[in-house]
Amino acid sequence: MTPAVEINFDGLVGPTHNYAGLSYGNEASLKNRASVSNPRRAALQGLAKMKALADLGLPQGLLPPHDRPAFGFLRHLGFSGTDTEIAIRVAGEFPELFASASSASAMWVANAGTVASSADTLDERVHFTPANLTSKVHRAIESDQTSRTFREIFPPGAIFAHHPPLAGGDAFADEGAANHTRFCPEYGQGGFHFFVYGRSGPESGDQVPTRYPARQSREASEAVARLNQLEPDRIFLARQNPIAIDAGVFHNDVISVGNENVLLHHEDAFVDTAGVVGELKEHYRRICDDEMVAIEVPSSRVSLATAVRTYLFNSQLVTRPNGEGMLLIAPSECGEDAAVSEFIDELVASGPVRAVRYFDLRESMRNGGGPACLRFRMVLTDEQRAVVSPGVMINDATYPGLVAWVERHYRDHLSIDDLADPAFLLECRTALDELTHLMGIGSIYGFQ
Repeated sequence: MTPAVEINFDGLVGPTHNYAGLSYGNEASLKNRASVSNPRRAALQGLAKMKALADLGLPQGLLPPHDRPAFGFLRHLGFSGTDTEIAIRVAGEFPELFASASSASAMWVANAGTVASSADTLDERVHFTPANLTSKVHRAIESDQTSRTFREIFPPGAIFAHHPPLAGGDAFADEGAANHTRFCPEYGQGGFHFFVYGRSGPESGDQVPTRYPARQSREASEAVARLNQLEPDRIFLARQNPIAIDAGVFHNDVISVGNENVLLHHEDAFVDTAGVVGELKEHYRRICDDEMVAIEVPSSRVSLATAVRTYLFNSQLVTRPNGEGMLLIAPSECGEDAAVSEFIDELVASGPVRAVRYFDLRESMRNGGGPACLRFRMVLTDEQRAVVSPGVMINDATYPGLVAWVERHYRDHLSIDDLADPAFLLECRTALDELTHLMGIGSIYGFQ
């Protein structure tokens, strides 16, 4: 075993953070459609969570926002003129399209892609496959920028390997790490990868949701595993419960969370949950020569509706250093719900989760993204960490500058109508250009 740590790279909320209600199937996104947002508060809430984890001794990085509105996307659709002219025309004639082009959804980097640890890959490199996110227009436009950002921060070569997003359209719809969990005894040891999908080809005969669409396809999960050079015995696939999808569980990280040898899941997470968990335990025993701990939350304690509303399972489950055990990073909504907070108290009292920290992420939560949506996690050795751009890490030196940058550039209220304001377009680009210098990374945006 090579010593390694898990690093959480959180998405930094972008200056166009707004509530356009673009994500059908995401209950919070739909509920808060057209509300006025506070991008400054959203970014500061996210940064505060990052700094708190870093202060606990957990390596913490950030991934920069995408440039929005996405004028390259709009020009590809046939709109021409200056950026200001395009913004005014599209916002006036095609407001839904302009909202999609202006979305700050790239902040939820759990959907940015899927990464495979070098301890598990055939060539012993860390592999990245950006998600194509074909299920939603406002997210499908993210993959090119995500690829550029990954390559800038994790330079390709002998240590990091990068693959293009999956082609093939809806049949290979990939939503990234929100439907992926790595299990292992310790981060530096070999483990296996748990992929959860919502649907497969029509010939499968699987029951499908009737209210909301299933986003992740089995075919995409299998392709990502192949691209990331995972051996067949290092992957395990399971299907989301269509009943859960119809309740608003659009990704698996809204209904289960795992870390090392622990899986915390809802009773209705999977099709045949008991069978899936039994096979997972056997798989873990065979691959890792150890026992998995599966903690089930019954519907009688926490209903699907409550799980979706509070985002209990969109918490982060992290291992603290120095043998302090696992910590649950939960949204404040969990602590405010009697049934959920009671369950968490019992969970902490019985182990292996030994503590909980609640965080105010209401700006993100109102758009349907909790703590786990905001993070992209990967396992890196000291050698691998040494080639990562140092300016992306959160610490006492970088954090104050990032907070000051947000306070200097972000608005404290933003409506849908503000998105096409020419002054706002200039504000956003000025902010992002300054951010790349602050982080010490290259010119990753098309306007630079």
